[in-house]
Amino acid sequence: MSLDVSGLANFNNEVAGKVVPKIVFEGYTTSILPIQEGIKYQEPLNIFDTTVNVQSGDCVSTPSGSFAATQRDITVTQRTSYDGLCLDKLNPKYLGISSLERGSYNETFELASVYTDQIVNQMKKKNDQFLWSDGQFGTFTSSSTAGVVVPNDATGSFTSTNALDKLDALIENIPADVADRDDWTIWMSTANFRKYIVALRNANNYYFDMNAEDVRTGILQSVYPFAPGIKVAGTIGISGNRIALMPDAYAVVGTDLLSDVDNFQLWYDINADQLKHRLKSKLGSQVAFPEYIISNDGAL
Repeated sequence: MSLDVSGLANFNNEVAGKVVPKIVFEGYTTSILPIQEGIKYQEPLNIFDTTVNVQSGDCVSTPSGSFAATQRDITVTQRTSYDGLCLDKLNPKYLGISSLERGSYNETFELASVYTDQIVNQMKKKNDQFLWSDGQFGTFTSSSTAGVVVPNDATGSFTSTNALDKLDALIENIPADVADRDDWTIWMSTANFRKYIVALRNANNYYFDMNAEDVRTGILQSVYPFAPGIKVAGTIGISGNRIALMPDAYAVVGTDLLSDVDNFQLWYDINADQLKHRLKSKLGSQVAFPEYIISNDGAL
C-alpha cells in the first residue's frame, strides 16, 4: 500500500523558532552631554560671565570690571507613546500557542519583556532624533543662532577624502578662551562617522589603533587622534551633513526624569480587551555659550 500524504501541508515548527527583536541604535547624545532633571515645563540655564579689568598704578580706588548673570531657558516638550495590543488576534497564530496562557481572557503575554524592550529602544532613538531637530541642537548649531562660527573651509560635502581637512577647519576655529578644554565633541551623522574612519585609514596613521579601548569608546565614537581633548561621535539624531563642534559642559539636555523612558506602564485594559502601554517623558535642550560652537551649517 502506498503512503499518501498529499493532503498534509509540510510541517513548520513555528513555536520552536528563535525570536529576533529589532533593536536599533539609540544615539549617544544623552550619554555624553550633561542632564538637567526636574523640569516640568521650563527652567533657566543660569549663565555667569565675569570680566576682569586690570588697572595700572598705585592706590587704585576706582572699581572696574563686570559680573553678568544671564539666563537661557530650557523648555521641555511632553513626549508620549501610547498603544494597545488585542492579544486575541494571536489565537490562530503560532504566537498564540507559544505566548498566551490557557483561557479566553488573554491578559498576559510571555513576550511582554521583548515588546517593552523594543518600546524603550525605539523611544530612545526618537528622543535622540528629537534633540537634534530644528528648535533643539539643530538650531543651536546652525548659523541661525547668533554667535555660532561657520568656517568657510568646513562647509560643503563631507567625504572620506576631505573628512580630516573639514574637521581640522572646525578645530582651527576654537576660540583661545576655551582652547584648553578637554570635553569637546564633534557631532556628525553615522554615515559621516564611517567616512571619518575611512579617512583615518587612508591617512596611513598605523600608529593610531582605532580598536584600542582608550580610543574607540563606542562603535560610533572615538577620540580625535590629532587633537587631545576632542572626540568624534556619530549620532542617529543627525541624518544629513551637519557637523558641529562644541564643549560638552555648555550643551545641556533638559528633562523631568531621565529614567522615565525606562520605567513606563504596561497593563491589561479589560474595557478595551487590550494589553496597553503608556510611555511619557519630557525633553528639551539649551546651550550656554553659542559663541563656542563651531559648525559647518550643513543640513540635518
